[in-house]
Amino acid sequence: MRTSIRGRLPRLLAAAAVALTLLSSVPAQPPAQAAPGSPALTPPLGWNSWNSFGCNNVNETVIRQAADAMVSSGMRDAGYDYVVVDDCWFDPQRDAQGNLRAHPTKFPSGMRALGDYIHSRGLKFGIYQVPTERTCAQRVGTYPGSTGSSGHEVRDANTFASWGVDYLKYDWCSPEGTREEQIVRFTLMRDALRATGRPIVYSINPNSFHAVTGPTYDWGQVADLWRTTEDLLDIWQNGNTNSYPMGVGNVIDINAPLAAQNGPGHWNDPDMLVVGRPGLTLTESRSHFALWALMAAPLMAGNDIRTMSAEVSAILRNPRLLAVNQDALGAGGRRVRDDGAAEVFAKPLSDGSVAVGLFNRGGGTTAITTTAAQIGLSGGTFTLTDLWTGATSTTGGQISASVPAHGVALYRVSGGIPLENTTSRLRGAGSGRCLDVDDASTASGATVLIWDCHTAANQSWTTWPGGEIRVYGDKCLDAYNQGTTNGTPVVTWPCNGQNNQKWTLTSDGSIRNVHSGLCLDVSQAGTVNGTAVILWTCNGRPHQKWART
Repeated sequence: MRTSIRGRLPRLLAAAAVALTLLSSVPAQPPAQAAPGSPALTPPLGWNSWNSFGCNNVNETVIRQAADAMVSSGMRDAGYDYVVVDDCWFDPQRDAQGNLRAHPTKFPSGMRALGDYIHSRGLKFGIYQVPTERTCAQRVGTYPGSTGSSGHEVRDANTFASWGVDYLKYDWCSPEGTREEQIVRFTLMRDALRATGRPIVYSINPNSFHAVTGPTYDWGQVADLWRTTEDLLDIWQNGNTNSYPMGVGNVIDINAPLAAQNGPGHWNDPDMLVVGRPGLTLTESRSHFALWALMAAPLMAGNDIRTMSAEVSAILRNPRLLAVNQDALGAGGRRVRDDGAAEVFAKPLSDGSVAVGLFNRGGGTTAITTTAAQIGLSGGTFTLTDLWTGATSTTGGQISASVPAHGVALYRVSGGIPLENTTSRLRGAGSGRCLDVDDASTASGATVLIWDCHTAANQSWTTWPGGEIRVYGDKCLDAYNQGTTNGTPVVTWPCNGQNNQKWTLTSDGSIRNVHSGLCLDVSQAGTVNGTAVILWTCNGRPHQKWART
């Protein structure tokens, strides 16, 4: 898997300037492993200071007020328990022994006292730091000093533990360093935190000021949660792919295909919530929250909870959506159908039911319909629970709603039997390398090749009854242009049910295309990274044999 290099304009810089049994649409989780000792068995819920108070206005008073508001608003009782103090909480200089300390005028009581206050309210204490020399605000010159954790990892981890910290947001904040260097530096702090014996949730952002690596590498073996995208602002959609600034729709397009990486102790993080921020309508805030819940994302509110409206509070505290987000299975909701303006998301739940979202990205009200089979259930009668209202109804398998522009209709579908499915990597016997989507591309027509095996989403292939082999939830392994001749390229394409997207596993481990009768093969029996996958007359040789791993 290759990492593409994309530019970024950080939020602070802008502020400173102003045998394949084929695929189920809702597959089981792949073999990704949680970061050792992870305390985040469900996505963390809480509040972060940055979106409302930034660097200049964060201080001890507003953090205590926010903690009070978490209690009085009912958010604590709904499950939100982390209060995270973002950048600019610290003295610009470490003390004579090299220890971090609180800013003397912003946080005169000190961070231990602040943590004690937060804990006294039945909440948990989160804090911000970086693995480089300077925090984001220090890097762009809006805050003095150079107090990053580089070279101080063990000292800082012990300091945080002594203050009662329960959550660390660790932000790269540097254009320097390869991805491999990032892995080393992020792992240093992970190990230092674990060594304190305190269960501190570890949240990282490898994208900050850096070529974006979040969506092209599975950081789940390094951290409890990791940012997959650039910064999210209260924008519905813009023309950016994964560069600053991003809107809700832009982030969904990056994060949704990574669902296979989600699970207890390892969570894709599509950034803090902007629910209730002025750039979104109430309908858009509802959709934003619903889709983050379906994607099993951490839910970190970023609005000023001291003054939020009753409508915004009701969105954030919706008990049915929070139950979906916090479901013990930990499955990430997958986009199982994409018709352009209309999309269908499905998230399997631990009791065998499925949460489904009918998402309208278009500019006008539209009817969206799916079926139980499409979201991964078989059976004849199903109960639908509206996740907004709690109302129930029954259906023989059709799920439909009239959905307003930028809206999401949400249901919990129960009563059926989950379709059998398998999610795994596919390792070539001839090369020892795995079936891979080139450059982790989610575009239609992306090249399929072989690459060193890893656990990221572009090597997680799911098979389900019917013959499809899916990646990212809504893309199928496909014979290019319905080709039937030797050498036809193999690509990924939106799933459409045609025979050129259907495959059969034979007893010798080869994978035969239903439409052409040809087998999944590696060009010229290649064994090196980047060798293209093609169709060829079935011959039983090692370069046509594949095994789940």
